[in-house]
Amino acid sequence: MREVPDRIVRLPDHYFTALLAQVAAATARGGEPLADLGRGNPEVEPPEHVVRALTECAERDDVHGYAPFSGVPALKEAIAIRYGEVYGVHLDAVREVAVLPGTKTGLMEFALCAVESGDTIVLPDPGYPDYFSAVALAGAKHVPFSGFDVKADAMYLNFPSNPTAATVPDGLFEEAVQWAERSEAWVLHDFAYGDLVFDGRRPQSFLAVDGARHVGIELFSMSKSYGMAGWRLGFALGNAELVRRIELLQNHAFAGIFRPIQEAGIAALTGPQDSVEERRATYERRRDRTLAALEGIEAQSEGTFFVWFRPPDGVTVDQLVVEHRVAVAPGEGFGARGAGWARLSLAVRDEILDRGLERLRAAFA
Repeated sequence: MREVPDRIVRLPDHYFTALLAQVAAATARGGEPLADLGRGNPEVEPPEHVVRALTECAERDDVHGYAPFSGVPALKEAIAIRYGEVYGVHLDAVREVAVLPGTKTGLMEFALCAVESGDTIVLPDPGYPDYFSAVALAGAKHVPFSGFDVKADAMYLNFPSNPTAATVPDGLFEEAVQWAERSEAWVLHDFAYGDLVFDGRRPQSFLAVDGARHVGIELFSMSKSYGMAGWRLGFALGNAELVRRIELLQNHAFAGIFRPIQEAGIAALTGPQDSVEERRATYERRRDRTLAALEGIEAQSEGTFFVWFRPPDGVTVDQLVVEHRVAVAPGEGFGARGAGWARLSLAVRDEILDRGLERLRAAFA
């Protein structure tokens, strides 16, 4: 057998693949239908006018060749306008916007474009597991975030946070900019859940902070705000040099994004926005029901479509699957500091959530 390249060997075990395998094994064992609250897979479909824009464009005979490698200009302009209207951030659509085949791709590209092999990247702990994959692909090292006295070449931030469902603390973005300027380092802010905030909070873009676009970029996902998870469309926004590098890398790695998907993105960004608020309100309603069901359990959710909670002593995630037929995501998969915690997804139909909460209450009684 031929030797496996080191960049493949150093990739970590993929957390969500293992999680899906655990759920599949539990389902195969039979018994009561499993209540799967482990996955963050948006179940609220895209708005009707977005789907219609996709299908109408796909029926044209002039859209099946390669789209512009760097993205349709009107799509870049649409996200720039939305950023100005919603987050108070005014972007140059030509220089400060890169179109991505999903923001997960952007997580990998940032590491490849921002650091050299052997450099150090600061990651949230707990944090999204694919951040570790990005570090591995770049041949970099990672350290957990412990404050802004750390020495490193880049930093990943994520607010609202997956998995902890926390919104950004006051002043943290400003500190991040100051740290990056002192360290001559880059910052990536993963803003995938930016519009999904609760209790009257307003979305807070990293790029709204003075100096942010001089030191980093922000990733915006169409998956969470518009229910377009499987469509693979997102953006890297902010620092013009990083945007240029990402577009250069994509010119070599991809041949553009299917034109009808980009046209649907334009329809989402420029059309009626009531579905964004309806989606946010749906998750807040489910969050409220979940926190009420977990009364007496340490739990939090200020945004996203997750609840981060600590199961009582003596109750494990494996027990919940095997003995109570409810699956949640074990916290240790998100980093060492996640041990003893678990993530519960609100991105499921109401009847599945209610079934899962009933079983959790029985397990914790």
